[in-house]
Amino acid sequence: MKIAVPDLISNSYFPAVAAVELGFFKEEGLDMELVHYFPVNKCCELMRDGEFDLVAGSAHSALAAYPNWEGAKLMATLAQGMYWLLVVRTDLDCERGDIDAVKGLYIAAAPFVELGLKRMLAEAGLDLERDKIKVAPAPGEIKPGVSFGVAAANSLAKGDVDAFWANGMGAETAVRAGAGKVLVDIRRGDEPTKAFNYTCPALIGSDAFIERDPEAAAAAVRAIVKTQKAIKEDLSLVTKVGEKLFPADDAKMIADVVERDLPYYDASISEEFVLGMNEFMTDLGWLDGPVAYEKVVATQYADLWKA
Repeated sequence: MKIAVPDLISNSYFPAVAAVELGFFKEEGLDMELVHYFPVNKCCELMRDGEFDLVAGSAHSALAAYPNWEGAKLMATLAQGMYWLLVVRTDLDCERGDIDAVKGLYIAAAPFVELGLKRMLAEAGLDLERDKIKVAPAPGEIKPGVSFGVAAANSLAKGDVDAFWANGMGAETAVRAGAGKVLVDIRRGDEPTKAFNYTCPALIGSDAFIERDPEAAAAAVRAIVKTQKAIKEDLSLVTKVGEKLFPADDAKMIADVVERDLPYYDASISEEFVLGMNEFMTDLGWLDGPVAYEKVVATQYADLWKA
């Protein structure tokens, strides 16, 4: 079996990465290969085409390949809530939460990831064209195998962009290097708080896979839940995985970033979240309208989320 992650040097999808590297998939009887493939919408398209069995990616991105949730399900969350942060260059004269400060800036954001940023800016009363805000990947960031958050932090440090919208590892890289500062962190209470339910990191499977091998799907969910629990109990496991897969500087950093995420390590998928995510995608034209919770979520595995 193959599970795709769009960002490897990342706290966002770390439970799925760790489930492979720490042997929790194997413990559940699954011979799982980890494949790093960027961007996330392409991961979902390749799963639809049979290349991958599972995707560990942003929940809303399933709609890139499965319109109106026809043919895919969220099986579990890797962590709760909006997990991207808005980081701006250090010399920008602004305080935390002052989202108007992005007027006139070039903000790096990955495909499908940028949807959350654009909606968040609109919620804050900003208009990309009127306020001369450019939202696009930085030069050279869109290619298979790139870890976007870290790449975006490097682009900020080089002055190629003014800001970026990416994961906690990208944010931490920029902050520690002195190149950037966090402007908006939705998970930790910054406005607009409704953006918390735009998306989350999730385990996504196709209906075809779930119907073909429901026991394997259940085993995958159990592996994720066991991994979340193990990391909460022993943070040194995070560094162990980082040292195996990441460059040295990133391996030293990953445990600190994951530790901040531990309160969000909960595999359950609430109806409130699905409603918020679907409203967000409907507003952006990626969904025709309301979709039943049961059509979006593999509810047969709900009992496993708290196991």
